[in-house]
Amino acid sequence: MRVVGAFSSGRPPHPPRTASVRVACAQPRDRRQQAGRGASQPVQEVAPAPHVEGIVSKGYHALHDPHLNTAARYLGEVPSMPEGADGLETINVMDAVCKVFCVHTEPDMSLPWQRKRQYSSTSSGFVIALEGDRFGGKYLLTNAHSVENHSQVKVKRRDDDSKFLAKVLAIGTECDIALLTVEDPEFWKDVEPVVLGPLPQLQDSVFVVGYPVGGDTISVTSGVVSRIEVTSYAHGATELLGVQIDAAINSGNSGGPVFNEAGECVGVAFQSYAGSEAENIGYVIPTPVIHHFLVDYQRNGTFTGFPALGIQWQRMESATLRQSHGMAPGQKGVLVREVLPLSEAAGVLQPGDVLMQFDQTQIANDGTVGFRSNERIAYSFLTSQKFTGDVASLRVLREGKELDLCIKLMRPDFLVPHHLFNKDPSYFVVAGLVFTNLTEPYLASEFGPDYLREAPVKLLDRLLYTHKDRPGQQVVMLNQVLACEATIGYEDISNSQVAKFNDVKVNSLQHLVELVQENREPFMRFNLESKEVLVLDASLAQACTEEMQVFHSIPHALSKDLREALGIPVVAAQAA
Repeated sequence: MRVVGAFSSGRPPHPPRTASVRVACAQPRDRRQQAGRGASQPVQEVAPAPHVEGIVSKGYHALHDPHLNTAARYLGEVPSMPEGADGLETINVMDAVCKVFCVHTEPDMSLPWQRKRQYSSTSSGFVIALEGDRFGGKYLLTNAHSVENHSQVKVKRRDDDSKFLAKVLAIGTECDIALLTVEDPEFWKDVEPVVLGPLPQLQDSVFVVGYPVGGDTISVTSGVVSRIEVTSYAHGATELLGVQIDAAINSGNSGGPVFNEAGECVGVAFQSYAGSEAENIGYVIPTPVIHHFLVDYQRNGTFTGFPALGIQWQRMESATLRQSHGMAPGQKGVLVREVLPLSEAAGVLQPGDVLMQFDQTQIANDGTVGFRSNERIAYSFLTSQKFTGDVASLRVLREGKELDLCIKLMRPDFLVPHHLFNKDPSYFVVAGLVFTNLTEPYLASEFGPDYLREAPVKLLDRLLYTHKDRPGQQVVMLNQVLACEATIGYEDISNSQVAKFNDVKVNSLQHLVELVQENREPFMRFNLESKEVLVLDASLAQACTEEMQVFHSIPHALSKDLREALGIPVVAAQAA
């Protein structure tokens, strides 16, 4: 994925990625920004996630629920129209497409008490309708990466020369969708929302509408649907239902609608293939995923994510493997090889179970299920039809016996988070030691866009293969050592995992803060996973902490979230 304007997109699914995909990022607004913010940064790779159920996410069943106030309820008949892009003008759907102007201010992962210099970008968006709200039922959809770390968002209609301030209501990082609104009623004057259509068929003609790089006016490109399958979402670090088309999706197209010949919106443009062996391969977020996002927002007032089953599994295409687990010739399923310790599946499913059905749908030995007519798709599509907190019925084969089980589906809780979700990083400064918790944005910041190859193996193991086994568990990192009297001799140590403090195993960053605050020993001893040991004079630590706060303009020794969690007043944590 090519990152334009310093977007930190492309956080990988597990394991390291092998197919190149780039997010159609919002384009920088001027040449200086484009040159200074890495328009020619190397392509990051995206590959299919491993068989970690709960990473793959999509949604559709809300369309059939008459009790839900969903976008599906306002879908109506669309007037017939001539074929081709000219027909889009006939029913005025292009008037609902707008240009999105965003000012981004990213957190500085190396200096977590401050943010980086702001930069600007442009992208695309479009008007949709939802019922029963104070904004008159009209909203704007765009991509999550288009408004990531936003400090200001403005939108401009195609037929207007004015820009209007927009408010971000919800960001679905995993599905790369954001919901906006504009409080100024002038923006909504005489604008008709687009109609969300069904999932397209293969070879259907589609039209991508937006404001890509290369000009200032609206652009329309045409193509056909070439593939529908579970697709790696580069920005979301997930795998969701996706539509592949042969129309170009370029920087600035992000968030723009994709229409069918009837003028219905069948998806949102969001990324393109960046490999040298193929051209004009674009990817679209289809309406089932959009509906899941919208229903989630209507139910909860925010985006709660896609749920997970909480297992790792493998295919059972080997006849010998099936025989060894007591499967009869007609039985099919996938093998549960690990149950994540803190998931709802713990205590319900067991390693060695054969997962045969999900909500009465048969799972094949290759991990697929039937999809529409004569199509198959990854069975995790069924999981993503659910919402966080929903219950799924399962049928498993255990020791030769079929069992019917039920599991509550919850959002996955990773040991190393893939996203900050537009929050500031946590940090703790004691003397000159700067601590934070390991996240994927941290790895990208410290080791560059190729962090999957450049980062230490132990940290990549935590990211890709290690799961939480205790509530609240984090990987605590010593980010850097600021030079002061208390840290003489340790200045070259950085990016090391903290294992223990005074011989007590550290569970999280908050736990480390509590251990340090409760320390009554003359020394503070930090054991790192690398077997290095840092010992500080406790009597010097407080004075050096205050000195570092003043010298490095650190407003607080603790990040805001830690102060709130520990009940520390803001004033008490301020530097002198």
